[in-house]
Amino acid sequence: MAKDRGDSLSQLSGGLGSFLRKCLFSILSVGPLPNHIAFIMDGNRRYAKKHNMAEGAGHKAGYLALMKTLCYCYELGVKYATVYAFSIDNFKRRPEEVQSLMNLMLEKIEELLREESIVDQYGIRIYFIGNLNLLSEPVRVAAEKAMAVTAINTKTVLLICVAYTSYDEILHAIQESCKIKRNEIEERNVSKVSNGVTEGAEEVDEIHGVIMHNVQGYCENRSNKLQVLNKSRVYGSVTGDEKKNVVVADAVGGSCKMKWDEAASRACNGLIEGVEESMKNQWVLPPIKLLDVEKHMYMSVAPEPDILIRTSGETRLSNFLLWQTTNCPLYSPTALWPELGLWHLVWAVLNFQRSYQYFEKKKKQL
Repeated sequence: MAKDRGDSLSQLSGGLGSFLRKCLFSILSVGPLPNHIAFIMDGNRRYAKKHNMAEGAGHKAGYLALMKTLCYCYELGVKYATVYAFSIDNFKRRPEEVQSLMNLMLEKIEELLREESIVDQYGIRIYFIGNLNLLSEPVRVAAEKAMAVTAINTKTVLLICVAYTSYDEILHAIQESCKIKRNEIEERNVSKVSNGVTEGAEEVDEIHGVIMHNVQGYCENRSNKLQVLNKSRVYGSVTGDEKKNVVVADAVGGSCKMKWDEAASRACNGLIEGVEESMKNQWVLPPIKLLDVEKHMYMSVAPEPDILIRTSGETRLSNFLLWQTTNCPLYSPTALWPELGLWHLVWAVLNFQRSYQYFEKKKKQL
């Protein structure tokens, strides 16, 4: 009897809380609302220590706080939410702690994929952002499965940054951009060669993927052939007692060789200069533009964040979304992550609305 009464009070309290949230969010929606909020979930270990909890219990409490915060965000109308779950630098922690976090991550990914989870409730599409190859195989497989299963969802998006740092993201984007440009150059080279650009060249070298013609070697070969031909003609005319004429012919031949080398050198230099100038026009390297890099960012699947919230009062970005937060206000409540509540989110949105015009003006100036 007492249990039934308690359940009824709990349902009544939950329904009243939901109604009050809707009223509050309706008031907030009068002003501009953020489309994307990012979270640095800081303070899980300190929370466990503060409440004398077992190791790892702080992260479990942090997961419950995450689920609650995501519900608030999606009810408010925020489409994108990004959370910093695990940095590449976190792999430097004790192996036991890293393994415990990986096990917790695997458990929570499987929990998200169950029926009637928050994913189904809000139609969430999940992205795991970062260098997933650094994860243990079970976690990586589970992450890939979660992305595939939720790919059909379009209402809201959850981006979970694991094995992530901005340095790694930027480096990855630059490497991918260079790889694409290199492939373009190679395809262009193949196309030009097949169209007869290299006809007439006997020797071809390839340096860093760019075809170079050994014109000077070609000219030297022609020079040697002509020298042999000239010498054979001179010695072929020497007979009997005309040996003195041979010496004279050798001298003349040496002089002719010098004259020929000089002429051949000038001709080859002119030819090489012409080829180099031609190759400058033919093998122009395509530049890597800002859009090329941004296209290959891990975070290219979402717009830039409108608000970045880091709990525990810290104001450091800790290598998180450095590229994407140029015009993003930072809100740093002193509450530890498991302590984050509705009013913290409301206050962050109010601050965003207050500075909205300023940041919109800054974006237009870029």
